[in-house]
Amino acid sequence: MPGTDSCRLYTVQVLCLALPTVLTYGRRRPLTFKLMITFQIGMPLFKVPSLSDSLGLRNWGLDSSGNNRACPRFYSSLINKAIADYLLANGFNAALEHFQKEAGMPQEIEKKFSGLLEKRWTSVIRLQKKVMDLESKLTEVEEEVNNGAPTRDRRSPGEWIPRPPERYSLSGHRSPITRVAFHPVYSVMVSCSEDATIKVWDYETGDYERTLKGHTDSVQDVAFDAAGKTLVSCSADMTIKLWDFNGYECIKTMYGHDHNVSSVTFLPSGDFVVSSSRDKTIKMWEVATGYCVKTYTGHREWVRMVRVYQDGSLLASCSNDQAVRVWVTATKECKAELREHEHVVECIAWAPDSAQPAINEAAGTESKSAKRSGPFLLSGSRDKTMKMWDVSVGLCLFTLAGHDNWIRGVVFHPGGKYILSASDDKTIRVWDTQNKRNHKTLQAHPHFVTSIDMHRNAPYVITGSVDMSVKVWECR
Repeated sequence: MPGTDSCRLYTVQVLCLALPTVLTYGRRRPLTFKLMITFQIGMPLFKVPSLSDSLGLRNWGLDSSGNNRACPRFYSSLINKAIADYLLANGFNAALEHFQKEAGMPQEIEKKFSGLLEKRWTSVIRLQKKVMDLESKLTEVEEEVNNGAPTRDRRSPGEWIPRPPERYSLSGHRSPITRVAFHPVYSVMVSCSEDATIKVWDYETGDYERTLKGHTDSVQDVAFDAAGKTLVSCSADMTIKLWDFNGYECIKTMYGHDHNVSSVTFLPSGDFVVSSSRDKTIKMWEVATGYCVKTYTGHREWVRMVRVYQDGSLLASCSNDQAVRVWVTATKECKAELREHEHVVECIAWAPDSAQPAINEAAGTESKSAKRSGPFLLSGSRDKTMKMWDVSVGLCLFTLAGHDNWIRGVVFHPGGKYILSASDDKTIRVWDTQNKRNHKTLQAHPHFVTSIDMHRNAPYVITGSVDMSVKVWECR
């Protein structure tokens, strides 16, 4: 790197004040010394701020090089008074008397020097931390220059996670985003919004494709069937709509809920749709006829979300009543009521088979005979936690905590090793399931993050926010 035209040399000179306690031993020590640190990197990535301002050296009569701009006598007097105040405040009376006598100082110390030495020393410590941070960044830059930036090729697909910055930030909606979802086949995604529209985007190019209109109030949720031929949406206008995704036309509108329809999804066969509503019910609809064929009741408040297990045998729902319920799809029987959250449960997600080893490890299941087979369900709540449940026994296996606000969306990594979550704390977080810890935090949006989805096969994650934008994140 030395010798290149783009090379920049940054030199930092820090005036450090030696602790005066050495004077209690009757020894003379230099009161100041200069620490020179040099940064040399291939590109001007870092800009060193004015150290005179950082350390307050101008108040000491010094410039950024540590040179005295005022007379030496004034400078010495200033430091002597600060040291005398320090000795007085810490009870070193004998040392203070000796110091004042030797320095020819008056007995009375002015109040304006109170705590001045500690403040300057704190400034030096803070600058030292900045220097250490810069050294760390420099090391990272050198590694990238020598080894190349990290790429997907160096990690297996099971370890790809979203990394900043976002690849695209897509705008066009006029109100907060409520849900985002990938198409299972094509390189497109959809977003729905409180502006009563659904928009289609190409996530590989960032291009806007088209807008689907028909709802008359906020669109709350969208989902594709397994083949990606049909899109279903639900709205605060109390309707559910089916869209032909080839012709982008609404082919059916279903009525039956008595309040805001908050969530909707397909059964694996694609023949039925399941919805949840603020009317406290879950309904199953036949796609061919548009008729409601089953109603599930039991929740005592608004049912926020409903999701279908991968084989279609079970439904899971979460509610404002702080409970998660698991239902037998065929019989409408409530198989389990899971209660440990302390606030509204906003979102749920069924764990894929690939996540079972990590979940068993996290749950402390070591022997093969004791390993749990699931099904496993993850829930996210306004109590800022996520809980992993073994549905077969109705047991909470572990809790993930770390978000600073409501959790609005959860999704499993296809590789099974990670969990991704979106929150009103404006971040998305990647969780190491096996070790039950936050693996990575991304500052995703300037406002609440309301939805998240991860593609099953392609290295992309998408998020939606109250800031009315949709972001595409590339994984590597």
